[in-house]
Amino acid sequence: MAPADTARVHLHTVPAQPRSAPPSEQSPPATPPPPATLIGSVQRAMRLLETVAAHEYGAPAKQLARETGLALPTAYHLLRTLVHEGYLCRDKGLFFLGEAAERLSSSGARQKRRSTVVDALAHWRDTLGVPVYYAVYREGEIELMCVSDTPANPAVEEWADFRETGHAHAIGQCLLSQLDEEARRDHLDRYPVQALTPYTVRDNHSLLRRLERVRRMEPVTERQEYALGAVCAAIPLTLGTTAATMAISLPAHQEHRLLPAARQLQSEIGSLLGSLALSISM
Repeated sequence: MAPADTARVHLHTVPAQPRSAPPSEQSPPATPPPPATLIGSVQRAMRLLETVAAHEYGAPAKQLARETGLALPTAYHLLRTLVHEGYLCRDKGLFFLGEAAERLSSSGARQKRRSTVVDALAHWRDTLGVPVYYAVYREGEIELMCVSDTPANPAVEEWADFRETGHAHAIGQCLLSQLDEEARRDHLDRYPVQALTPYTVRDNHSLLRRLERVRRMEPVTERQEYALGAVCAAIPLTLGTTAATMAISLPAHQEHRLLPAARQLQSEIGSLLGSLALSISM
């Protein structure tokens, strides 16, 4: 057996059941709740949409009515409504999915891709025992897209706007290092360097020199430059023309774990990046 101070066993006990009351004292059986109300017309419209989607080259109303088991007048009424709302379109007597349905489909695909990224970050968070961040540089702004942490390993609190303080944190420095010189200077013209802690880089010129020294695909680290007591490492991601990064953070007293954890994350990302390339752009 393991010593008592290193292992605990949680016992789940079944509470004692109260004694049944005599028949004369028992309460009448509860009335079952009424079934949920279903809107039949919505159900029929959804069946029509699914059936139209199954016909790549469109289908006429009579065929759709037959395949969905609807009376032809009912099918006509629902088809006209769906065309009016943009979920279907009609061409030469055939019905196709409309723009509204396609927007739903594309939104669903984006949600699925976003879910893939969230799941990946959660996996790496649990594997490495550190918070994991994902960010991109889009239209001149640093966008923190997703953070995965736990109460035991919380993320660094965003006490100063991440977009305005890219010079101070590893995420921002990693993204800026992937830009060309003109884009970097444009960013710093809008968000000039400001001291957040005693360790923050002091001016634009010093930051630009540091960014020029960043080696391609190497983790970018910062130690207490954004928040006292926290160290961070960010890994550049190659996603076409989009500058992106995944990053981790640790308490300063665990700094010795920073680079090994970053290297492990980089290795795992490398093995999955092909399958995540579309998802990660969100």
